[in-house]
Amino acid sequence: MTTLAIDIGGTKLAAALIDNGLTLLTRRERPTPASKTPEALETALRELVTPLAAQATRFAIASTGIIQDGVLTSINPANLGGLENFPLTQTLTQITGLPGIALNDAQAAAWAEYQALAASVEHMVFLTVSTGVGGGVISHSKLLQGPGGLAGHLGHTLADPNGPRCGCGRIGCVEAIASGRGIAAAARDDLAGLDAKTIFAHAQQGHPQALALVERSARTLARLIADIKAAFDCQCVVIGGSVGLAPGYLDRVKTALAQEPAVYHVELLPAHCRQDAGLLGAALFAKE
Repeated sequence: MTTLAIDIGGTKLAAALIDNGLTLLTRRERPTPASKTPEALETALRELVTPLAAQATRFAIASTGIIQDGVLTSINPANLGGLENFPLTQTLTQITGLPGIALNDAQAAAWAEYQALAASVEHMVFLTVSTGVGGGVISHSKLLQGPGGLAGHLGHTLADPNGPRCGCGRIGCVEAIASGRGIAAAARDDLAGLDAKTIFAHAQQGHPQALALVERSARTLARLIADIKAAFDCQCVVIGGSVGLAPGYLDRVKTALAQEPAVYHVELLPAHCRQDAGLLGAALFAKE
């Protein structure tokens, strides 16, 4: 049975055919439409998946935002603005003629990452740090989604009550500080206007402000991990995303977490599935 896996993100859309052995057969990618309207997203998805649909028996979607009963709502308008109650599974069924499921992309990635650890771990949390900060929680070997699809949106927990406003509307979320967008937004003087990737490059060259911004992000994430340990008593936390996997970043998080009381320490691991975690996790979830 071949699954048409689809990953919907704030900057790119990806689709792949994945067989029952979880081998990725064919992969396509295109930018997320700039307008981010329902009409634009539907058109982009149609162009992306139509060449693949005839070879699949079902679809599985991993999408940014809150997914409830196959309907997408964006928690952060800056990521997928203009999408309120978008009928995601219904739209893909109309496009492809296939049955399918949808779940949050970080939840899907958590499920994919968990498979590599399942023999020894029953309680795991996945954090992705990239444009935003997302997460997924595995408890008693089950993926937590919540009745409203909100479970795992750990980037929208409080980091600083006096911090910057987050795209979700709250003040001082972890995402507003630790994410790539948060790092870039805090940059000043000669770093103003640069993206997080460029700021990381400056940090590697010893730029004082760039180093401080990266350190601030890592420290914020470490405090979130301490909170996660207190809330879920997980056996490990897996870190992914373009920021999370940037050279030296995980070591900074480990150093910051070591400064917390020992009861909040937990093993930190780099993500294994990398950019295809959402696609693989969605296909796995559909299979099971």
